[in-house]
Amino acid sequence: MFGTVTIHQPEMKFKDFGIYRSFYCGLCRSLKHRYGLSGQSTLSYDMTFLALLLSGLYEPETISGTTWCAAHPFEKHATRTNSCVDYAADMNILLAYWQRLDGWNDDKKVTAKLGADLLKRAYAKVKKQYPEKALAVEEYVRDLTKCEKDDSSNLDQASGLTGKMLGEIFSFRDDEWAPVLRRIGFYLGKFIYLSDAFEDFDKDKKKGAYNPWRSYAESRAELAEKAKDVLNMMMSECSLAFEYLPILMYEDILRNILYAGVWLRYEAAVKEDKEAGSKSAAAPQEPQGPETAKKEEDHGI
Repeated sequence: MFGTVTIHQPEMKFKDFGIYRSFYCGLCRSLKHRYGLSGQSTLSYDMTFLALLLSGLYEPETISGTTWCAAHPFEKHATRTNSCVDYAADMNILLAYWQRLDGWNDDKKVTAKLGADLLKRAYAKVKKQYPEKALAVEEYVRDLTKCEKDDSSNLDQASGLTGKMLGEIFSFRDDEWAPVLRRIGFYLGKFIYLSDAFEDFDKDKKKGAYNPWRSYAESRAELAEKAKDVLNMMMSECSLAFEYLPILMYEDILRNILYAGVWLRYEAAVKEDKEAGSKSAAAPQEPQGPETAKKEEDHGI
């Protein structure tokens, strides 16, 4: 599921992009400090969004700094860290561990198995601190596996499992905002699952793998408009819940993500299908010789 909840940079102010990058780098440093290089390797845009959302809502004491980065070694990068960033780092470990196990169980990717093994100690540490969050992820994996084995074509069933799990992850504290945060996580989780399934539609069909969209179309290109309508409903509910929160800090960044950034992968997939269709339509036809014309005439064409 990682990689869907990101920014749409062309529509973002330069100052806001700097703030977003500082949270992204802050999450990276938190993962490394708490879980070493293996933890740092799980860094995701999705949990950067969670760190920003919770920071904007609860406004915890935030430490600003700078750090060197191995990926960009020639200049220091600004960082922001706080209790919400650390919480997002912990949740990142829970999700990354099971995502890697899923990669091993589904496709027998050795790299995924090795990655999961490297995160075992980190996962155990987070599970001890947040047993209810770990249980929510474990139940999600179990229930989703059953749903896929049952070959369910019910869009709400599979996506709802993801939504329920992410809703629990988004609920940072047991307070008045917990129901709203769960609602944001629930509908965002449904969107992520269905968006990923749309993106993988043709690949899953070719492999014979489970995909909840399979009964709605024969190809991803054919599915695009139907998927967009459903995804719009998910994000409308998610955004409505977000607007209920009294967030003033980072609100422009969060809106950029919810109203534009989450759609980038869907739009890229649609663009890819349109370009493939245009190339196919523009492909030169094989010249028709006398023998071909005679055969078509014989067959009544």
